[in-house]
Order: sequence, then structure tokens, then C-alpha cells
Amino acid sequence: MTHTTTNPFQPAGDPDKFHEECGVFGIYGTEDAAALTALGLHALQHRGQEAAGIVSYDGKRFHPHRAMGLVGDIFSDGEVIGRLRGDSAIGHNRYSTAGETVLRNVQPLYADYSFGGLALAHNGNLTNARQLRRELVETGSLFQSTMDTEVIQHLIATSRGTHLLDRVTDALRAIDGAYSLVALSRRKLIGARDPLGVRPLVLGQLGDAWILASETCALDIIGASFVRDIEPGEVVVIDEDGLRSHKPAPQVRQRLCIFEYIYFARPDSDVDGTNVYEARKAIGAELARESQVDADLVIPVPDSGVPAAIGYAAEARVPFELGMIRNHYVGRTFIEPTDEIRHLGVRLKHNANRGQLRGKRVILVDDSIVRGTTSQKIVEMVRNAGASEVHVRISSPPTRSPCFYGIDTPEASELLAAKHDVEGIRQLIGADSLAYISMDGLYRAMGEPGRDNESPQYCDACFSGEYPTMLTDMNDTDNTSQMSLLAELA
Repeated sequence: MTHTTTNPFQPAGDPDKFHEECGVFGIYGTEDAAALTALGLHALQHRGQEAAGIVSYDGKRFHPHRAMGLVGDIFSDGEVIGRLRGDSAIGHNRYSTAGETVLRNVQPLYADYSFGGLALAHNGNLTNARQLRRELVETGSLFQSTMDTEVIQHLIATSRGTHLLDRVTDALRAIDGAYSLVALSRRKLIGARDPLGVRPLVLGQLGDAWILASETCALDIIGASFVRDIEPGEVVVIDEDGLRSHKPAPQVRQRLCIFEYIYFARPDSDVDGTNVYEARKAIGAELARESQVDADLVIPVPDSGVPAAIGYAAEARVPFELGMIRNHYVGRTFIEPTDEIRHLGVRLKHNANRGQLRGKRVILVDDSIVRGTTSQKIVEMVRNAGASEVHVRISSPPTRSPCFYGIDTPEASELLAAKHDVEGIRQLIGADSLAYISMDGLYRAMGEPGRDNESPQYCDACFSGEYPTMLTDMNDTDNTSQMSLLAELA
């Protein structure tokens, strides 16, 4: 289940945004595997900023290093990378969606099994992890973390499979939810993606080396070539004999998380064959067709609103300008966080460009409204900078439901759209008008005729409330009580 935390090592995030899930990276068959993994994690930093870790293997020993903080801080020391010897490695960036923000919850996890060592890293969230954990504890398993990833680790350990692939397959058959994972043994690099393909995973190549990563931008940073996406339900095994593909799960219709295109993935990545930047521009153009209004300027909330605003401006034939400037060097403030300072916090990250806004009717484009707190302050900032009108346009439908698939979202009671209609939200944020893209409009922007309500083409549960998998743990009160107790003891 999603879990919101505060990390003293991380700059305070925007409370009015969904927070990213995690990023995974794996490489097999090249010198400097750990250094390349660190570069890959750097490209995936947007997927998790709380902690990072790498485990490498040199043919004799596994070498782990995990720490709280950003990739550039953790792995900038050449001595650290020097200790991570070997020609294969896996890495992980973390934003906590399940479990606490403590070092024991930083991935990759490592364990010694009867068949040897295995390091494991995963992006996503298991919706039956609590139930499985309880069953494993009752049969003697001892857990060291509060993460659902460790459930996979124990399922591999308790499997009666003869070979590693059999054990991994047994574990994957037992879990529900969303995941992309990488695992490293003494002889193999393994990658797997959930049967619905909710979370992305790509395959790349650098010379003779094979690479697995959450996004293609991680391939670009090390000069690797993109080979293909790992297919939903696919397990790939990479060793000295090359790459082999297995599909142990029955084939079902893909349900990639549509928020990857709206916000999560880096705009220069391609996700399941679609360029994210182009997708966001197309969403903005469709939003303009649905909700155009007379205005002098289109401005984005940077940086996530920029591509959609470009698409909106081009379709509406209204000039695009940078009406807000983002400060990219925001860290933890040294000022005591009084109520007044917290109120000014948005200005640490964004500032209105008065010269562009004064006397103008402005269309302000953003990707989402979650709690509404930041949106209210940004509208106020733009208006105080002299804008005569502020019309807010959102490149996603209203977010009415929490995510249980690896994205840190508030409870439904904290989601503004779960409590108010569009007019109510408009009044709360102080805009002259407010419009979201429709669900069908979002699907049209993605090249579909509209949303297939019988069998949606994407996972859009945060908008529709229709979850594509069983939510076992959410309906298990005994399990919830047990996990609450564990959290108190931790």
C-alpha cells in the first residue's frame, strides 16, 4: 500500500503532485558495470530521490553499496565505485511507496540462498504483499525490512523449484499488482515485468553487454542502443550464452500506467513505443480542442507542464511564453519552517515572470491537481504578477482515487477531486476558469478512438477508480492491523 514519508536527506517534495515510483537498472557483461549502473540511475533520478543502491558481482563475490540521498551524492566518490567490482551489476532508485524511509528498506536487497547469492530490485507495488507476508511469517520466514520487495525474496527462497528461473517464476505467479524487476545471481541477470505491463521495463545493448532499465533515457546516458520493450508478463534471462525469453504468465491485455505519459517518465524517453514528449504535446493539443478560451498567452507550470502547454498553444494558436520560471537549485531550506515560511515555499521553486504576465489573459497549463494547495498558490502568484485573467487547464482527468501500484498518492479523502466537482475546485484555487482533459480526450491523444470502457487500454485507476488487479491487502483488516503493529515496532 502507498505510504507517505518525510526524508531528512531529501528536499521537500511538492505536496500537490503524485510522487514517482522507483527506477531499476541492470547490466551484464562489461567492465565498469557499477559505474555504468550509477550513470543509468542518474538518468532515472526523477523516479526516486530518497535513496539509491548498487550490487555488483565480480565472479567470486557480490559487492553492495546502499545509502540515503541522491545518486550523484552517493556514487560521486570514485572509491565507492572502485569497491563495486565486477562485470555485472543492478541498481535501484527509491521513493518509498511501501515501507519506511530507512536504510534497511533501500534496494537492491541481497540474500544468500541454497543456490548462491541473489540481489533483487523492483519498481511497483504488490497488492497482496501483506497477505503473503503473514503466510510466510507463519511458516517461519524472518523479515528484515518492511518492503513488499522482501516478500518476493522469501517466495524465491521457499519455492521448491529446481532452477533459479523456476523459483523466480513461482514467486511471480504468487504475487498480484504491478512490478518491473531486475535480479542478479552469480551467473545470470534476470528481468521481469508484470502481466499487465503497468510498470515499464526496456532492454538495451552496449557492445556485447545487455542492459535492463526502467526507461530508455537510462540507455541514452551510457550510449547504449535500445533493443525493445520487455513485454508484459515476460521474464528474460541473460547469461554467458546470451538472452532467453520466457512467458510463464497467461497473456492478458496490456494496461500500462497512463500517468507515465502524463507526468512520471522523462520526456526524452520512449515508453512502449511512444515518445513521451510527443505524447504530452498531443495531450495538450487535445485539451485545447476540448476547452479553448480567449486568452493572450499560454504558460506552463514548469517543468512538467511544458510539453502539454506547447501542444495547447500550437493547437489554440495562442502565443506560448515562460510566464513562470523554475529554480532548479531548491534544497532543504535553512530557515525555520514556520507557517509563514511554509506558505512562501512555492516561491522557492517557482517565480512569476512579471514582464510577460502584466495585463494579460493567461492560460496556465499543468499536468494534475492532487490536493490543490500548490495550484492555489500558483494561481495567486500569477494574478499578483499582473495577469488580468487566469484560466487553468489540466492535462489529466481529475484524480479521484489513490494508486496501489507503486505511486505515492494521498488517501482518497485528501484528493481534491474526490470531494469537489470542477466548479468547486475552480473556486478553491481561485481561477477564472478550470478545465481538465476528458478521459476520452486523453485516450484520443494517445492514438485511441476513446476509452474502451469494457476493457480500457491503460491503467487509469487514479482517474476512474477501476483497478485492474485484485486489491487483496486493502480488504484484509487482520493484515492491516498486523502491518500497523510492525510499523510501530520498526
